[in-house]
Amino acid sequence: METGVIESHGPRPAQPSSGQRASARIECPRLARAVVFDGKSGARLSQLDLKPRETGDVAVETLWSGISTGTERLMWSGEMPPFPGMGYPLVPGYEAVGRIIHAPDAPERIGEIVFVPGARCYQDAAGLFGAAASHLIVPGARAHSLNLRDPREGVLLALAATAHHAIAGRQLPDLIIGHGVLGRLTARLVLALGGAAPTVWETNPDRRSAEAFPVIDPSSDDRRTYTSICDVSGDANIIDKALPHCARGAEILLAGFYSARPSFAFPLAFMKEMRLAIAAEWAPEDLAVVSRLAADGRLSLAGLITHTVLPEDAGTAYRQAFSDPACLKMLMDWRHSDV
Repeated sequence: METGVIESHGPRPAQPSSGQRASARIECPRLARAVVFDGKSGARLSQLDLKPRETGDVAVETLWSGISTGTERLMWSGEMPPFPGMGYPLVPGYEAVGRIIHAPDAPERIGEIVFVPGARCYQDAAGLFGAAASHLIVPGARAHSLNLRDPREGVLLALAATAHHAIAGRQLPDLIIGHGVLGRLTARLVLALGGAAPTVWETNPDRRSAEAFPVIDPSSDDRRTYTSICDVSGDANIIDKALPHCARGAEILLAGFYSARPSFAFPLAFMKEMRLAIAAEWAPEDLAVVSRLAADGRLSLAGLITHTVLPEDAGTAYRQAFSDPACLKMLMDWRHSDV
């Protein structure tokens, strides 16, 4: 398995001309190599039959997909609470970048580089997210055009959209808890949206790398006047930890995913008149906003992809992504898949 900072990159691949697109005659794929979870803390690569294409669908040849260390960790271990579409065997992945190779209803899109936030295209496996596969069949509207200098960074757009959904339309956070990929993107978005640099808490010293905002150990923070706190740590006990640092009337926004039941002691929350908010899944308009911000350079996606692996190394890749603090975003490179 290849680890470490991935190689430097050049400009994004040129899009085929309209003549090249029109001349493409690739059949819709019927098989895909896919990462499969069985809910027992493991991942395997398996060949799966794809569902037949429906009107309006496009077929995408995956170039890269990302590993999410939040909800995918719970699906990997079997601890994910029940959701519609949940079941095993399961194909994970909501962060994929690929090339459209088959689009009878929109032939002008053949060759287009797109971001795909998930797929449900497998005959014999659940696809709650479903984008960690060599080939995908999705409605054309779910294949989002990319305009990035480095198209690999498109795998980060789902998390960027999640961050935007959490903080847009409310007071921008002055405290963000957690400095993983989602925390970094949230803090970068605050700056991109014109806010003041937030403070970021991070308990792991290996993740307190320098950014354009302070990243500190929460035990060293004596501030007691935060008014807008955004938690992306997934710590179910975070409210009690944050409350002593809050001003009266502060809002605490839970923007992570919590496998344990979040709880807090009522007296201090009562005295602070704390407000509690929860952010859920991103919406299409969130993706549109962060795509524009990333394309014009206001939102940097740089430095977040730290490791890259081949799909054949899925078993060890997921384990490392979930346990190695030096691994921010693990990328799977599907370009040499056999199917």
